Amino acid sequence: MSAIEKRLAELGFELPEVAAPVAAYVPAVRDGDHVHTSGQLPMVAGKLPLTGKVGAEVSAEQAGELARTCALNALAAIKSVIGDLDRVTRVVKVVGFVASDPSFTAQPGVVNGASHLLGDVFGDAGVHARSAVGVAVLPLDAPVEVEITVAVRD
Repeated sequence: MSAIEKRLAELGFELPEVAAPVAAYVPAVRDGDHVHTSGQLPMVAGKLPLTGKVGAEVSAEQAGELARTCALNALAAIKSVIGDLDRVTRVVKVVGFVASDPSFTAQPGVVNGASHLLGDVFGDAGVHARSAVGVAVLPLDAPVEVEITVAVRD
């Protein structure tokens, strides 16, 4: 078990299996010293635990937890490409999409669920650039989707 996976366990999390793609793409791709994940839905054992719009059917707090699940799924996708999360040297960028009720404007707080997890796991190397975007709908009616880019070493 890598030091990163041990840190996840200390925080009460376990790295999930890589979520199966829901269309024609791969979960992550390495390009030079970066790994880019596809957008990760908050799948748990192949299913979405909640669906709907944040600010309507899904609370901001629930959506933040789902964003954290998305980040865990992204880490699993990265591990599937590089084999060992200890090879991650920095989280470079996080992009979070929040399926929002038209009156909901707290997308940054939702995406904090992913950002806080990455900071807790990677420390200073987990501090990243980020976008948090409200959208009308996401695949499978997911409330949140997160993609990340990390720098890695050989």
